[in-house]
Amino acid sequence: MSATPDPGRAPATDAAAALLGRLVELGVRHLVVSPGSRSQALALVAAELDARGLARVHVRIDERVAAYTALGIGRETGMPAALICTSGTAAANYLPAALEAHHSGVPLLLLTADRPPELRGVGANQTTRQPGMFAPNMRLEADLPVPDEVDADGTGEASGMLRTVAADAVAAALGAGTRPAGPVHVNVPLREPLAGVLPPWLGAPATALTAPEPSLDEVADPLVEPEPSGALYQGGGGIGEADVPADPESDPFVLERGPRTIVVAGADAGPAAEALAHAGGWPLVAEIVSGARFGRNIVHGYRALLSDPELGGRVERAVVFGHPTLSREIVRLLSRSDVEVLAVRGPGEPLNLNDATIAVDEVVAAVGPADRDWFGDWMRASRAASVDLSPAAPDGAGLASADPQARLGAIAAELGAIRAPIDRAALVDAVWRATWPHDRLLFASSRLVRVADELLGGKKVPVHSNRGLAGIDGTVATGMGIAIASQERGAPGVTRVLIGDVAFLHDVGALLLPPDETAPRIQVIVGNDHGGTIFDGLEVAQVAPPAAMDRVLYTPQAVQLEPLARAYGWEYVSVTGRAALDQALTGQVAGRQLIEVVLDR
Repeated sequence: MSATPDPGRAPATDAAAALLGRLVELGVRHLVVSPGSRSQALALVAAELDARGLARVHVRIDERVAAYTALGIGRETGMPAALICTSGTAAANYLPAALEAHHSGVPLLLLTADRPPELRGVGANQTTRQPGMFAPNMRLEADLPVPDEVDADGTGEASGMLRTVAADAVAAALGAGTRPAGPVHVNVPLREPLAGVLPPWLGAPATALTAPEPSLDEVADPLVEPEPSGALYQGGGGIGEADVPADPESDPFVLERGPRTIVVAGADAGPAAEALAHAGGWPLVAEIVSGARFGRNIVHGYRALLSDPELGGRVERAVVFGHPTLSREIVRLLSRSDVEVLAVRGPGEPLNLNDATIAVDEVVAAVGPADRDWFGDWMRASRAASVDLSPAAPDGAGLASADPQARLGAIAAELGAIRAPIDRAALVDAVWRATWPHDRLLFASSRLVRVADELLGGKKVPVHSNRGLAGIDGTVATGMGIAIASQERGAPGVTRVLIGDVAFLHDVGALLLPPDETAPRIQVIVGNDHGGTIFDGLEVAQVAPPAAMDRVLYTPQAVQLEPLARAYGWEYVSVTGRAALDQALTGQVAGRQLIEVVLDR
C-alpha cells in the first residue's frame, strides 16, 4: 500500500481494478454496465478492460434490461456475466433476473456500488440497505469493506482480499460447494473520490503479484452485515432451499428393468434425457423448451396420452430431467403417490412434487431387454396424435394442365394458400422449421410456447426459455444476451425470439442498443393478438364478467409496432401470409429485425 497517494489515484479505482481484473482473469468475458455516479470507478475500469480486448462491455441504461442481458449471456455460455450498477433502486432492478437465475440455475454476478456503511439508515440520498437485499436467492453474498488507500503495485492486502472475493464469487456462481449454479451478490461500498487515474498494474495476472489471500475459514453468515471496522471480507453461501451436495465420486443410479417407465424432460433438460430414453427403450415426454425434443422415442400429443388411463394411468416410474412447467398433466403425474419419481439433479431448483421424489445425480438404464409392449403402445398412440403442419404442396399437375378449368382451380388454390391468414399453429411451425443447430431459439412465456409444446415435432436445435419462474419480463433482453454470446468470434446463426405482444411490450426497453455496439443477428417474432389471450383458455374466462376480463386480464393494447421498431433502429417486417413469413424467417439477417404477425384472438 501507498500511504501517500499518487496524484490522481483513488482507492475506489484501485479496488475496482483488483476486483474486475481478477474476474476477467478467471474467465468472465462480459461486463454489463449501467450508468451511475457511485459505480463510476467500476464502470471506468470495465471500459479500460474492454479497450484492451480483455473483456466486452455492454452498456444498458435500464438495470432490469442489463440484468436479463447478463442472464442471456450466462444461459448461452455457462459462464457468469458481471453486472455493474450504482446504488439504490438501480440495484433493486436486478431482482427479477436474479430470481430467474436462482430458480433456473444460471450463473450471474451482481456487483452493486453502495454508499459507505455510515450513510445507511440515516436518510442519505440514494441509499438503502443493499446487503442482504437478494439474500434468499444468492449462492454467495459479500458486503465489502470500504477501500481507503491506493495500492502502489497491486500487492496490497486489500487487493489480495478483493481477488479472493472474485475467485469465491465465480466459483459460487458456477455451482461450487453444496449448491447448483446461480446468482452471486457482491456489494461494493465506496467513498469519495469515486474515481481516479487507473493503476499501472491493471490487467496484470494475479500470479505476477504477491498479494496475500485471506482464508475462506473466516467466511461468515451472509445476512450478518459487517461493521465499518470489521473483517475485510464477510460473505457466505446463500440462504434458501436445502440442497444435498452432489458427490462426483458417487456411482450412477441404476434403473432396473420392470417398472413401466417414462422419461420426462422439462426446461433445460438437455440431450441427456433423450439419451436415457433411447438407452432404456422408454417413451420420452419432452417439453418444447427442454432441448431434448428429438430422437425416435419422442411422444407426440403427450398431454392427452398422459390423461389416458391405458397409458398415463399405467405409469409406474418417471425419470425427470429439467424443470417441467408447461402442462398440468405432467404435474399431476409427478404428484401421484403411486408413481416412483426420480429427479436428476440439474442446474435449477430441486423437484419434489409428491414429497417422495428421489433426487439422483446420474442415472443409467440397467442392461436387459426393453419392455417392447409398453414402448410400442406409446409409439402407436404418439403416431396417431402427431400433427402434420406442413403447408399443402402446390398442385403441380393442375398448374401444368391444358384444361383451363383445372389450371384456374389450381392457381386459385395456390393463391388462397398464400393469402390465408397465419394462425398460431402456422406461426410456431414456421419458426421451428427455420431454426437449425447453428441458430438459437428463445421461447417467451406467452401463449405461443404452449401452442408450440402441443403441436411441434422433434428437432435437435438449441432452445432457451426463462422457465425458472416463467415470468414474461426480460425476454427480449435475454434474447439479446443469447445472441451476443452465441455469435461471439464470428460464429454463424441467428437468434430468434418467439414472443407474444404483452411480453414484448413489457420489455420494450431492451430494444435500445448503444450506437457503438455491434448489433447481433436477432429476429424478434411478435405474435400480436392485441392482448393477453392466454387467459381465454383458463378457468377465469368462464366466471369473470367480460368487461372485467378484458380490462384487467386480457389487457388489450393498440400499439403501432412499426414506428416503435424504427425509433429504436430495428428493421421492421409485417407478414400476413405463410409464404411471406417463411421468406422473412429464412432471408439474410444482418442485424436486429422485428417481425410482426397479427393473430386473431
